[in-house]
Amino acid sequence: MSEAFETSDSVQEPMDAPAGDFGGGDTPAVAQAVALPELAPDPGQVAPRSIDLLLDVELPLSVELGHAQMPIKSILELGLGSVIRLDKAAGDPVDVLVNGKLVARGEVVVVDENFGVRILGLVDPDQRLGGLKA
Repeated sequence: MSEAFETSDSVQEPMDAPAGDFGGGDTPAVAQAVALPELAPDPGQVAPRSIDLLLDVELPLSVELGHAQMPIKSILELGLGSVIRLDKAAGDPVDVLVNGKLVARGEVVVVDENFGVRILGLVDPDQRLGGLKA
């Protein structure tokens, strides 16, 4: 059997290999459809509701106090004790995001020396899901 490629200065060039020749002789390959049986649910198994499959999936939840934009020069000058002014006033509700999507607004509380958020209102589901229908 002759080689189809010859190495010359680390460049490989095809030699006398006809298009479509995969080393299987003179007969070209033919693709054929395969008939597969229909899949049926196992009668002994009860199909769970679709949401039940997702109930133990963890999603990132974050709380945003506010935002700020600063020139690079000001960011480079930040140090210990620097204060960054946010776009929300003290006492304004914070945004509660699940997987980056706004789902609620709340207020910051302290629980056993840790911060927490008391939910004040949920985002309207039609508004939240509106982006999915587009």
